[in-house]
Amino acid sequence: MPAGTLVGVTAPERTDSDLLAAIAAGNRAALETLYHRHARWLLARLQQRCTDADLVDTALQDTFISVWRSAGNYRASTAEAGGWLWSIALRRLVDQLRKHPNPTPIAEVPEPEPLPPPGTPTYALLSRLPAELHGVVQAVYVDGLTTAEAAVLLRIPQGTVKSRLARAKPLLKEELR
Repeated sequence: MPAGTLVGVTAPERTDSDLLAAIAAGNRAALETLYHRHARWLLARLQQRCTDADLVDTALQDTFISVWRSAGNYRASTAEAGGWLWSIALRRLVDQLRKHPNPTPIAEVPEPEPLPPPGTPTYALLSRLPAELHGVVQAVYVDGLTTAEAAVLLRIPQGTVKSRLARAKPLLKEELR
């Protein structure tokens, strides 16, 4: 053991920003570490948005392919790594949904999106809105999707997304006062 080494003390864990910088430099081990750190929660959140396991698995795989290719674009000063990964994962899911359109006619009314876990600020806000507004508010205002992406994700027409957002805006303003 080298002199000055403390027994039982480990090196500090690398931050997500450190890992993303290493991935940008071509370090596959850093990608593996980032994957093991984030894949489980990304998978769980994607499964909340889509019940097709194959599409979710493909979206998760595509997420880390995108991370490998675009890690150099990550800027710690503008986004927390988990949020950056989630935005990539959600967009990869939207891509999969575009490739595999729902065979169910769009006229059918889908089940309302499940609310986020109780105790979270998003839950507190969404729980006070009508159920049919939950999905569009979460997709556009929480997840940062465009209305077109939200329409694909929610499998409703883009016009419906826009009209629901128009209904939600005054209610949100009232709730946020």
